[in-house]
Amino acid sequence: MSGLAPTREVLTNGGTVIAKRTSTTPAVTLVANVRAGSVHDTPELPGLAHFVSRTIDRGTDRHSADELAEQLDNRGVTLSASVNRHLLSLACTCLVEDIDDVLRLVAEIVMRPAFPAVEVDRRRGEIITLIRQDEDNPGAVAIETLMSMLYGTAHPYGRRLRGTIESVERVDRQMLQQFHGVHCAPTGLSLAVVGDIEPARAIGAARSVFDGWHGGTSAEVTDAPLPHQSGRQAFVVPMMNKSQTDIAYGFATIARQDASYHAYWLMNNILGQYSLGGRLGDSIREQQGMAYYVFSSLEANLMPGPLVIRAGVSPANVVKAVGSIDTELRKLVESGPTEQELIESKQYLIGSMPRTLETNMGIATYLQTVELFGLGLDYDVRMPDLLRSVTQEQVHEVARRAIDPDRATVVVAGPFEGTLT
Repeated sequence: MSGLAPTREVLTNGGTVIAKRTSTTPAVTLVANVRAGSVHDTPELPGLAHFVSRTIDRGTDRHSADELAEQLDNRGVTLSASVNRHLLSLACTCLVEDIDDVLRLVAEIVMRPAFPAVEVDRRRGEIITLIRQDEDNPGAVAIETLMSMLYGTAHPYGRRLRGTIESVERVDRQMLQQFHGVHCAPTGLSLAVVGDIEPARAIGAARSVFDGWHGGTSAEVTDAPLPHQSGRQAFVVPMMNKSQTDIAYGFATIARQDASYHAYWLMNNILGQYSLGGRLGDSIREQQGMAYYVFSSLEANLMPGPLVIRAGVSPANVVKAVGSIDTELRKLVESGPTEQELIESKQYLIGSMPRTLETNMGIATYLQTVELFGLGLDYDVRMPDLLRSVTQEQVHEVARRAIDPDRATVVVAGPFEGTLT
């Protein structure tokens, strides 16, 4: 396997550009990440990074929001802005002949947003609507409550990404400008350029628009204390006007850089990475017919992330479903994976890699993941052997390390008034 073999260059101001030529379409995808995620929110003002992501493209010191939209629309470009725990991202796809103009606009938005007061107020209303929708969604309530209980509000992973209605109402233009000025810095910039363009030209175009950018600190948050938990925690959020009850069940586990990550990845796949597969799906959904959906996810990040089991059930099945999750976890801890499960999971994860790299956006997203976690530009070549080398005992060992139903945190949200023991 030859692999992607992208080209990576660090600009004089510390920004990073990763370029990969593909020739499937006459288009180029740009993904610009800045390390200005919600880890930089404070406990007193959660949701500030998210607010920045909703307003950063609403005007710059040179162009209004309408002017930006018109210039992008004229080139058939849709720019999306998003934020997660560690990254603020801008992404779009354009024709090759428009790359210089579009990259200039993206750089302008990243470096010099104006946060016009009228746009801030308009987006404030939209964010409050999103928060109210989350508060009325049992699935969103369950996972946000679980994260708060696992991590606590002193830890950035324990705070709500969108914040609260109270915190969003307090945000003003000056706060957004200050957050951007401090945390959006060239040393925290990573730009992926993937498409029908030579890497040298892509890097040159990026250098021409970003090299003059200076300022900010981009200090990464990679360590925060976890609250002490001595036993099992359970919490019920009654939402009696709903028809479905959502379960969020989890543990804090590992960071992505942990040496045992690939064993954890296989364990999660065996447990139930996808709702129709794995032990959880087979037992709870297929055999018992109890769940509308059930799956597990491993969110290893720059800090130890959670292993979370999610399920949607009727209110009558809540206690039985939680008990079935306990049972499946105890089986995995006691006996480990079967040889067949390990073989099939390795084949699935290795085989899924080419599918994730079928599009320019898929490649750009993958390259940004590699950059964030420092996995190396040849990780796509090394990954199959890293998975193949994991043994049954290693998967069994990480299951014993990560999973203990007696120390689980369990949240139920929906039309349920019973107790969880």
